[in-house]
Amino acid sequence: MAETISMPKLGFDMAEGLLVRWVKQVGETINKGDVLAEIETDKATVEVESSASGVVLQLIVDQGTMVPVNAPIAIVGQAGEAVQNAEGRMQNVDEKPAPQTQPTVDAVSQLSSTPQTSVSNLQSPVVKASPLAKKVARDQKVDLSHIQGTGPGGRIIRRDIEAALSSGQSSVSSKQSAQPITNYQSPITNYNDTIVPTTKLRQAIGRRLVESKTTIPHFYVTHEFKMDALMDMRKQVNAYLPDNEKVSVNDFILKGVALSLSQFPNLNATLKGNEIVQFGHVNVGVAVTVPGGLMTVVVKDTDHKTLRQISSEVKTMAARAREGKVKPDDVDGSTFSTSNLGMYDVEEFIAIINPPEAGILAISSAREIPVVENGELKVGWRMKATISVDHRVSDGAEAAQFMQALARFLENPVRMLV
Repeated sequence: MAETISMPKLGFDMAEGLLVRWVKQVGETINKGDVLAEIETDKATVEVESSASGVVLQLIVDQGTMVPVNAPIAIVGQAGEAVQNAEGRMQNVDEKPAPQTQPTVDAVSQLSSTPQTSVSNLQSPVVKASPLAKKVARDQKVDLSHIQGTGPGGRIIRRDIEAALSSGQSSVSSKQSAQPITNYQSPITNYNDTIVPTTKLRQAIGRRLVESKTTIPHFYVTHEFKMDALMDMRKQVNAYLPDNEKVSVNDFILKGVALSLSQFPNLNATLKGNEIVQFGHVNVGVAVTVPGGLMTVVVKDTDHKTLRQISSEVKTMAARAREGKVKPDDVDGSTFSTSNLGMYDVEEFIAIINPPEAGILAISSAREIPVVENGELKVGWRMKATISVDHRVSDGAEAAQFMQALARFLENPVRMLV
């Protein structure tokens, strides 16, 4: 029986996605889990996997189309099986229209030289381009004003940049960057204000965090953790691991957070109406810095995974996020989030709750500082972390007890290994 593949929902506030490219065409065989298409959201380009095996019977939307979440995009079934087309009549796979094709490099080049074009002209200071396309353009030093966009409304997407690079278009972003500097001069040559349009990712972050701060009554609890034993154990563990598998301090923290949440299910929860829903799984989200903002990747069932599994998954998903190629499962289903700024030498900070979760942990740097123990002054490793909690779900005492439970794991890390 034919199965309909729909536009997935990636993230709490996603409403639509741009169907960038069909990887499979009508009539091709596809297995469950194979990549069917690529879509672009406010955050990244994502590969959509087929939820069924069989033959691609119908592609419901064209490439370059903005599609609402949960709207049908394709039908997969058995060869020769009849499906209902957009006009409401039954259609055999043999009657399929010509498959959608990706514009060739020559076609992009021809469009770029055509005077009648829908992309922003060279006089316009604002170029219509997706966040991912802008990132690729920055990395490759491509001048977007010379690129023909093939997305909706002339929007430049990633494949337009790649096509331009393949065709040999100039990769110099400005003439000024090619001029040699013979004498020192101030880097500021224009004292006028610069207007930088916000990306869709930045707009989405703004909407969510404004909603979080204005609708969720936050409260905060900070705890200072003794990290001497953990730093020593990490050193011992990494001595037995190859360079690409070494574990980080954050991996230990994620494991400790997950085990602590198992003891405090009220913090691994969400509020729905007048009910608190305590999640059956502990899926810890990890905030990852990406061009233009943040994305949260999710380690599923974190409490049941080893440090090496947690480390491997975070590295893999973070790499995909930064490359703009996250999978739907990478960013879906978090029950509690963490944000770690320890690598930036941060002493202390607070984080805003990621709706619809009930809490988030802000993790600062582990530092060697002067400490007093048993009346003696010595040097010790210390780290501060602050939990932000939805006061409608929990109270200060429970949050403080959670932080004490987390301290028992971080200060006695062998407990996380048994």
